[in-house]
Amino acid sequence: MSTPNILLNVNGIEVIYNHVILVLKGVSLQVPEGKVVALLGGNGAGKTTTLRAVSNLLAGERGDVTKGSIDLRGERIQGLSPAQMVDRGVIQVMEGRHCFAHLTIEENLLTGAYTRKDGKGAVAATLEKVYNYFPRLKTRRSSQAAYTSGGEQQMCAIGRALMANPKMVLLDEPSMGLAPQIVEEVFEIVKDLNTKERVTFLLAEQNTNIALRYSDYGYILENGRIVMDGEAHALRENEDVKEFYLGMGGGDRKSFRDVKSYKRRKRWLA
Repeated sequence: MSTPNILLNVNGIEVIYNHVILVLKGVSLQVPEGKVVALLGGNGAGKTTTLRAVSNLLAGERGDVTKGSIDLRGERIQGLSPAQMVDRGVIQVMEGRHCFAHLTIEENLLTGAYTRKDGKGAVAATLEKVYNYFPRLKTRRSSQAAYTSGGEQQMCAIGRALMANPKMVLLDEPSMGLAPQIVEEVFEIVKDLNTKERVTFLLAEQNTNIALRYSDYGYILENGRIVMDGEAHALRENEDVKEFYLGMGGGDRKSFRDVKSYKRRKRWLA
């Protein structure tokens, strides 16, 4: 990508689970500051593992980055705790939303401000800002999260991340289990946050169609490798992407690996 302001640089990482299962095989990607970058691919392609490698949440899954490097603003971040990542402005919104069921929506949101040190007034201002982006949450602010809809819980999970004043949000499968209209609403808010608040997003998403509509750049993962990347508008027009991921082709090929003309690019691999 032709921009000097690279916020995140992932260079040739391999991830192994339980010391034996190789999940990521030389994954390289870059996320420029202030952009929305999509990680695309089917279930099991390695999208969630990539996000967890960046946020240092692999240890809880018995995973380990065994090769390559991950830099945030030029600083090597492997080995930092998830709390230290939050201090550096990187927050992950997990797949499946993970709201605290017994807390109200507002209590859930306020847990996101736990690490803030800038006082109650600043936290209250951020809460009001979150409610401006998610008016539905303001309406449901005193409802227990367990009794809200999947869409409201997804908005709550994103809103909770915003309460920490992040520079970058790692968003894992935001569309999962949501009605198309709600998915559209969530992605509109993501784009809004990116444009108005300059929040950088790296999002993992199986819904290639909507992800490419709202992203600046995309990487397609297959079996733990990046098989294609490019500007989002170019990927949307790519015939192979249309066939494999947008359901627009009539061919019998099952993956990018069947495309003979395809040559894997290794621009950032050492």
